[in-house]
Amino acid sequence: MKLLLDTHALLWFLLGDAKLSRPARDDVIDDEDNLVLVSAVSAMEISTKCRIGKWPETAAIAGKLSAIILSQGFQVLEITMAHGDLAGSLLFDHRDPFDRLLIAPAQIEQAHLVSNETLFDRFGVRRLW
Repeated sequence: MKLLLDTHALLWFLLGDAKLSRPARDDVIDDEDNLVLVSAVSAMEISTKCRIGKWPETAAIAGKLSAIILSQGFQVLEITMAHGDLAGSLLFDHRDPFDRLLIAPAQIEQAHLVSNETLFDRFGVRRLW
């Protein structure tokens, strides 16, 4: 199964945070048969929120995400023009560009999005939590 981790799911996995659901951790992320993707947008979100003091717990991760996810056996999902086009055209009032740039690649790449965001369900995303 192909997975795309929402930024909070990635952080909670890396930090060993109990907020990550047990099924998300044990049944899908830790399953070596699954392809786990981490979007480049997560690097931007983590670095931005660390810089502005919103996620101080990410200081050890910000700026090093590429090496960290590769050490976990995950793959980087670069943002493409198609991802950007779809993200910008999504019709909903939610203005978070990070969420838009997770929904669109999940749709295009046909990946299950590992997230607790029920809002994503409105957009045909196959969400796991």
